[in-house]
Amino acid sequence: MKQWLVLTVAVVMAFSAAIGQTQGKKPAEGPVEGVLMQMERDWAQAYVKGDLAVIDRIEAADYAYVDSQGTAGDKAQDLAEIKSGVWKAQSASVEELKVRVFGNAAVVTGRTTLKGAQYKGKDMSGQFRFTDVFVNRDGRWQAVASHSSKIAAR
Repeated sequence: MKQWLVLTVAVVMAFSAAIGQTQGKKPAEGPVEGVLMQMERDWAQAYVKGDLAVIDRIEAADYAYVDSQGTAGDKAQDLAEIKSGVWKAQSASVEELKVRVFGNAAVVTGRTTLKGAQYKGKDMSGQFRFTDVFVNRDGRWQAVASHSSKIAAR
């Protein structure tokens, strides 16, 4: 009986110590979350560089978006605007990424900061909140929908 008591106390103490070490720490991102976060960074840089191959790989054939102006579009429009130079930016970064995975679907939210950005000659620089929806098809994650809203200057 005494051995069981000692063993039980030891297990409880070890478990308590393990919990104490993780309190206040950010949970480690899993493999899916890491992949999607990297895709978001790659996607942002592809827009800056005009890298149509990366954008084509990330966006699914049925990709649809609503931009910060309330304009809806699809993959073909997105690629055409990048190719024609109608949309361009000097830099783009993504921050505050949060990923929620639901089986073969995932939602990524975050903030984008655009510098030197122009769309049809109009300055589009600033910060934006976004929501991207990804689906895993045939073992590959692709964006199927996006929405962005400009963060009002304070």
